[in-house]
Amino acid sequence: QVQLAESGGGLVQAGESLKLSCLASGKTWTIGGMAWYRQTPGKERELVARITRGGVPREFGDFVKGRFTIRRDNTKNTVDLQMNNLTPEDTAVYSCYAQAQGLDYWGQGTQVTVST
Repeated sequence: QVQLAESGGGLVQAGESLKLSCLASGKTWTIGGMAWYRQTPGKERELVARITRGGVPREFGDFVKGRFTIRRDNTKNTVDLQMNNLTPEDTAVYSCYAQAQGLDYWGQGTQVTVST
């Protein structure tokens, strides 16, 4: 079993930055790839960024356009999402994802709201 806990969400103004953190616990040595996803009401969940077990960023959502970075620290069992130049369109619930031993794990999500 793996547990994921996100932190760092909040309310910011357009153009500002925010850093989200995901802390993994439990059988962390079994975790492979990790990712951040986001979802807004009425829309499907979409990938924000994906990172390999070794800490190599692999994929970003088209909307990222170089504004976000994803980093992983396996010594601390964390994966962070640094988001810069946020726009109101980035408003969503951001969730951490991990794959471990063929199973998918999700955090509870953290709300990010970007005002104009």
